[in-house]
Amino acid sequence: MSYLENLFTLKSKVAIVTGGTGVLGSAMCKALAKAGAAVVILGRRKDAADKLANEIIQSGGQAMGISADVLNTEQLIAAKQTILQEYGRIDILVNGAGGNLPGAVVMPDKTIFDLNIDDFRSVVDLNLTGSLLPTQIFGEALVATKQGVIINISSMTAIRPLTRVLGYGAAKAAISNFTQWLAVEMSKKYGEGIRVNAIAPGFFLTEQNRNLLTNRDGSLTERGQLIIRGTPFGRFGQPDELSGTLLWLCSDASKFVSGIVVPVDGAFSAYGGV
Repeated sequence: MSYLENLFTLKSKVAIVTGGTGVLGSAMCKALAKAGAAVVILGRRKDAADKLANEIIQSGGQAMGISADVLNTEQLIAAKQTILQEYGRIDILVNGAGGNLPGAVVMPDKTIFDLNIDDFRSVVDLNLTGSLLPTQIFGEALVATKQGVIINISSMTAIRPLTRVLGYGAAKAAISNFTQWLAVEMSKKYGEGIRVNAIAPGFFLTEQNRNLLTNRDGSLTERGQLIIRGTPFGRFGQPDELSGTLLWLCSDASKFVSGIVVPVDGAFSAYGGV
């Protein structure tokens, strides 16, 4: 194995991806498997997780699907036991589960006073607690060996607050803060072997935002047009364009990197509009 291959390889590693059946989650699972990791696809839809796992296996990788809700402690504990029985270790946790709800969005014809506070709480719970709880459950396995990587998923709206998505933006801003806090906590308590970082994707078409950014005929909505104009690359990202950053953060290539949030956004966060 060459120097570069050895630097970026994830061979013999075991990676968990929560929310692994989504558009971006699926791409991350495939990338981790191609780098040599055994991938555990964790999601609420067991059939979708199994389908992706079989696809990875047929391509020569290692994978298994597990059904669990990231807000259900008992299900996460059961998942951890299954993973440890199958693989004996956990090396990488990607907290990819997240989402939004209509009631936590302030549409143009509404105001903050119309916000549904229950939906707001649910969105913060899913995105923030849904990353904290898996970290508590699966992170114990990393602490046991004092080795491992945790990757959280932040957002553009944590870097530059976006209109409408109040609940999602608040939750993702908290994820960025949590990432930095946890990086320090892990290093101070358990040593340099456990690293914590985050990826902040720019605009990728997913199940969650497709109807917000594109019309039924595939043309851009007004919001979609604004985003493209605000992205110097002039396009949306492709799911596999997260792979390089993910593999860098999960591998020894970033051995001295912890506590950062990496934008993968076609320079959206750097652009001031002029």
